[in-house]
Amino acid sequence: MNSGRDDHALSWDGDDDPTMDVGGPAPALPDGFTAVGRGSDDVGHINDDGTITPAGEPAPLGSAALVTLGVIGGIYALYVIGWIIGGVRLQDTANFLVSPVGYGAALWLAVAAPILWFVTAFVLTRAAKSWIRISALVAGLALMVPWPFILVGAVGTVA
Repeated sequence: MNSGRDDHALSWDGDDDPTMDVGGPAPALPDGFTAVGRGSDDVGHINDDGTITPAGEPAPLGSAALVTLGVIGGIYALYVIGWIIGGVRLQDTANFLVSPVGYGAALWLAVAAPILWFVTAFVLTRAAKSWIRISALVAGLALMVPWPFILVGAVGTVA
């Protein structure tokens, strides 16, 4: 039963065992430094608290970014409510022009649009910098405005 190791009583058992090799620390750089060249994809990131984020994983968001994402998420939730209220208010008027089935489908697509934009922008910018993610979400805020609610309001009438 020779395993390829020297099993003498005075040897350091396992010193040359390749299965015991843990390797050195993973290469990592702090903020402001960018690895270039061969092997740059394997370089991690050193966080402010000294922990190392492995390569390929996004750096954790800071407090300001989390608060900003929360505020933007709340505005998107208000947009969903605005699309529901504005769409229901216009339903009687819209039935003169569009079939009720078509209007119902369009209404629920309009209600789902802010949610879909938020989730899509959040997932697609997962590995990007925080300002890119926030820019994509702010662009959605400009595009997903619930115009029926703004123009008609919750108690207004269509003239």
